[in-house]
Amino acid sequence: MTASLRQRLGLPAWHPAIVVGTWFWSGLLPVAPGTWGSLAALPLAWLVQERWGAPGLIVGALLIFAAGWWAAAVIVEASGVDDPGAIVIDEVAAQFLVLAAAPQSLIVYVLGFFFFRVADILKPWPASLADRRVPGALGVMLDDVIAAGYAALLVAPIGLLI
Repeated sequence: MTASLRQRLGLPAWHPAIVVGTWFWSGLLPVAPGTWGSLAALPLAWLVQERWGAPGLIVGALLIFAAGWWAAAVIVEASGVDDPGAIVIDEVAAQFLVLAAAPQSLIVYVLGFFFFRVADILKPWPASLADRRVPGALGVMLDDVIAAGYAALLVAPIGLLI
């Protein structure tokens, strides 16, 4: 894995930017890395929300965004690829934001995951604009955070019913 990963992303598997950017290698799983990254975010989001509620998820999203911006910058530079699919920490930060919009429950997590994946794939404006026009690591991170806003708007009313 390390040799092919170094060839693809320009860094060894244990490089801190790879560990963080791929969210502990979940972005390296075959087929739909963004989905794997979003799924891998859910257990930590559950623990954070259980302990610190929505404010904890928001602070977590900000910290993850900052770490992701750094990791994406390192990986983009090393790989020469504008937005490597293996970088999934953007999905993690976005998933935290979506889940902060509603109370902690299994149905909210399932729907929040689903709504975010749809928004991330469809990239409604202005997420599509950020995806096309914001270069580098900030662009890698920003389009998903914007897409999270749409998913949060869909999941918040459901949270009121629970």
